[in-house]
Amino acid sequence: MMPVTRWEPNARERLEEAALELFAERGFNRVTVAEIAARAGLTERTFFRHYADKREVLFGGAGGMDERLANAVAQAPDSATPLDAAVAGLAMVTALLQERRAFAARRQKILSATPELQERELIKLASWAGVIADSLRQRGVDNDAATLVAEVAITIFRVAFQRWLDGPRSGDLTAIFRAALADLSAHAALNAAPTS
Repeated sequence: MMPVTRWEPNARERLEEAALELFAERGFNRVTVAEIAARAGLTERTFFRHYADKREVLFGGAGGMDERLANAVAQAPDSATPLDAAVAGLAMVTALLQERRAFAARRQKILSATPELQERELIKLASWAGVIADSLRQRGVDNDAATLVAEVAITIFRVAFQRWLDGPRSGDLTAIFRAALADLSAHAALNAAPTS
């Protein structure tokens, strides 16, 4: 264990790393904030300066993402279809996640092993769908269409995210996301009812 120091360089990163290690070793529910702080060589007080609780190590920053997602959808060209605008918003998310692949992979393993965290993840994705739908409505898309497009975009994102984690480490999440969108378009075209 590292000694506790008054000066705390990279405290947030150290706490994140310590938490991920402990969650992987013992499971999320068997780890305390005190143990995370001790593993990081920091105090509990320092932990609470950076995170409200141990779940926030895995979900911190989600609030700021809502605003960024809304802005990315709003900034899509006026000529963009509702789905294109939603995709533009989520492409911003995929670009940010690309930089944190190692964290995302470790985080996903922890979430997969903890039902309460899976529920929290679903709530986060539902919130993103709501943000996208609201942004589409502000672009003039009617209520039902905005909701449908947002839910479809989030589903495509979930599929792409899992493909990215399961694929080679060099995979490009944005490219995988766009490929999943193309897959949906191809399947929708194949299953379209013939017109008479």
